[in-house]
Amino acid sequence: MTVKNESKFWIQNSITIKFITIGLMILALLVPAKMIKNLILERNSLRNTVVSEVSYKWGNPQTIVGPIITIPYKTYFQKDKEIIAKINYAQFLPENLNIKGEIIPEIRYRGIYKVVVYNANLNFSGSFNKPNFSIWNIPESDIIWNEATLSIRIPDMRGIKDVITVELGENKYNVNPGINTPNTNYTGVSTLVDIDKTQNYNFHFDLNINGSESINFIPVGKQTNVEINSDWTDPSFEGSFLPNTRNINEAGFTASWKVLHLNRSYPQQWIGNKYKLDESSFGVKLLLPVDHYQKSLRSVKYAIMFISLTFLIFVFTEILNKKRIHPIQYLLVGLGLSVFYTLLVSLSEQISFNLAYLIASLSIISLITAYTYSMLKNIKLTAIVALVLTVLYVFLFTVIQLQDYSLLLGSIGLFLALALVMYLSRKVDWYSNITNNDNLDD
Repeated sequence: MTVKNESKFWIQNSITIKFITIGLMILALLVPAKMIKNLILERNSLRNTVVSEVSYKWGNPQTIVGPIITIPYKTYFQKDKEIIAKINYAQFLPENLNIKGEIIPEIRYRGIYKVVVYNANLNFSGSFNKPNFSIWNIPESDIIWNEATLSIRIPDMRGIKDVITVELGENKYNVNPGINTPNTNYTGVSTLVDIDKTQNYNFHFDLNINGSESINFIPVGKQTNVEINSDWTDPSFEGSFLPNTRNINEAGFTASWKVLHLNRSYPQQWIGNKYKLDESSFGVKLLLPVDHYQKSLRSVKYAIMFISLTFLIFVFTEILNKKRIHPIQYLLVGLGLSVFYTLLVSLSEQISFNLAYLIASLSIISLITAYTYSMLKNIKLTAIVALVLTVLYVFLFTVIQLQDYSLLLGSIGLFLALALVMYLSRKVDWYSNITNNDNLDD
């Protein structure tokens, strides 16, 4: 092949070569996009660490279980012709459990990070039926009534702010730390109680407790009623049961639950510790209004689309308007698009996400528009680039705000972008060179 023929080959395939070059640059620009994604994950992990540190000192998320009455009894078995007594424990849940309370939230700051904590003032009341051992055929003489205990499980004891005094029947008891039932790893408080096998018992106690992010309850009553109110305006109701009624407005929220024993997987009384009560927990989580890291992470997922569409604009500008743009200039534009995400993350840590997005997008649009004019020296083409970038950033903002419909909107956007590229390329002579200089001699 002669030198002239080689030159003709490269010129006639210059568009293909240009696209291959652009494709390689897009792949190269995925490296900084991946680095930015890792940066967002790192900042989010740091935020979670700060939340854990503040929660550890104030009080972790709380799940309150109880009250529960535990009564030991004796069983016997024979070993080497010797009768040995063993202590087992029977658990009894309340017939009715009513919980009313107020959650007082507070925002704590650690550097640039915010953590929501709370103080909860809760009132517990209800009743126990008289313990019934007859269903297990346990003789009366084997029941150790004088070692009966009442316990309340509290996962983070550091959150307890006041002495807990339990009224059971006609008596009052000050609880002590620890749950004395063997073979359990529960934390909480308990007290010995006087139990009369012939009567039912009403109970009442108040609980003043600190926690962070969420508070949950276990429906240990045969009927459990919970009423909670707070001035927090962004609650998220979580767990196995949603509120029967709830009201959320600018003054806060109120919510009430009613849970029956038929709604859960464990009975009102059992022997040992064979049931996991935490599976039936329910309650409320105090959400911070904006999770900017999640939104930033979702925006990075569209980085390849932004870079590809922007590069296609410049490629068609070259083809249709006989302009020449150097690969280095493409690379600089791609880096500018990548800088948008670092601006978004850093600004959203200081100000609201929406304002951060506006500042970051306007900055990048202005930067690339000015650079485009310096390359093309054409106001009309520069205006088209600025318009397309504006549409792209408005589209991205809409996608990351509509969490439930983001996939649908993103798919429609990609379809429309592909349709536009096909339309613009319908009359392109892919075998000609960019400057339309194909008048070489054969």
